[in-house]
Amino acid sequence: MPGITYVQGDATAPQGKGAKLIVHVCNDLGGWGKGFVVALSRRWPEPEAAYRRWHRERAGNDFGLGAAQFVQVDPCVWVANVVGQRGIRTGSKGAPVRYEAIDAGLAEVAARASELGASVHMPRIGCGLAGGRWSRVEPLITERLVNRGVEVTVYDHG
Repeated sequence: MPGITYVQGDATAPQGKGAKLIVHVCNDLGGWGKGFVVALSRRWPEPEAAYRRWHRERAGNDFGLGAAQFVQVDPCVWVANVVGQRGIRTGSKGAPVRYEAIDAGLAEVAARASELGASVHMPRIGCGLAGGRWSRVEPLITERLVNRGVEVTVYDHG
C-alpha cells in the first residue's frame, strides 16, 4: 500500500516521471502574495492569474471553500488551487484553516489525479499561513488520496 513520501526540496519542482499535480491551499478572499504562492508565481504566472479571475468571477462559478481549480502549467504539470482557508488572519474563530474545505478540495484532487494518472506533490498544505496542524491534515491526504492509490509526495523546504 502506498503512503506519503516526505522529501526535502521544492514542491514547485516535483520529482519523478509522468503527470504531476501540485496542490496548495488558497484563501477565500482572492488574496495571493504570501507563503507558497510566491514560489508558484515565480515559476509560472498562470496559477495566480487563473485564481484571481476565478475569484473575480465568483458570482458565476464554483469559487468558495472546498472548491479546487486546476491550471496546466507544463505539458505534464498542473497546479491545483484548493480553497481551504477562510480569510487570512487568526481571529475569534481561530486560525484561517478549514479542514473540511481541504478535505472537499482533496476529493476533487483525487478525481483529477485519477483522470490524469498523476502523482500529487505539495508542501504541508494548510499548515503555514493558514495555521493548521499537520496531525489534522495528513489523515485527510491519506483518506482522500493515498487510500485511492494516488502517489503523494510532501516537500519540506530548506
